[in-house]
Amino acid sequence: MSLSHKHQCREIITKAICGKGRKFSTVTHTVTPPNNPTSILGAWIINHQYEAVAAGDGIEVIGTYDVNIWYSYDKNSQTDVAKETVSYVERVPLSYLDPKHRASTVEVSAEATQEPSCVEASVSSNGTSVILRVEREFAVELVAETKVVVKVCSHHHGDYEDKEFDYVLGDGDDDYEDLDYEGLEDEL
Repeated sequence: MSLSHKHQCREIITKAICGKGRKFSTVTHTVTPPNNPTSILGAWIINHQYEAVAAGDGIEVIGTYDVNIWYSYDKNSQTDVAKETVSYVERVPLSYLDPKHRASTVEVSAEATQEPSCVEASVSSNGTSVILRVEREFAVELVAETKVVVKVCSHHHGDYEDKEFDYVLGDGDDDYEDLDYEGLEDEL
């Protein structure tokens, strides 16, 4: 069987970004300190840690951070810092997803484009707790193996034999070191 000399195409299996998404959210936390707060002197978030996992047609960011609230109590005569660790799961939908990616090769990642930060802190109406409004934003990517089709030209588009080309892959690391070549052969 002979292929047309004019247009010959090949399928190449490659690792590519097959899905992307971004989500900004505002959440509210209620922290009850050991003393009834009179006023809030400061609120901040530290020790943010998270990881990304694939979840259906989206990516879930699972993480924790510590909330620290500096507050006064006993009619503004004393101060203290209330500390609480908050756990969260943020589902980030994918605005783009290649339906032909190989699901068994999926790797996901997330980046906090806006680290969680407290934008408002106030004493609750009953005076026993502190209500915090926190903003955060994540950008996520889904990387997997997929097929791309390339056109193979049988005729030359100029004389390149006397030219030198430098090909640079990634940042110089061995990006393809862990590619499973045996698995690829079985599927072809």
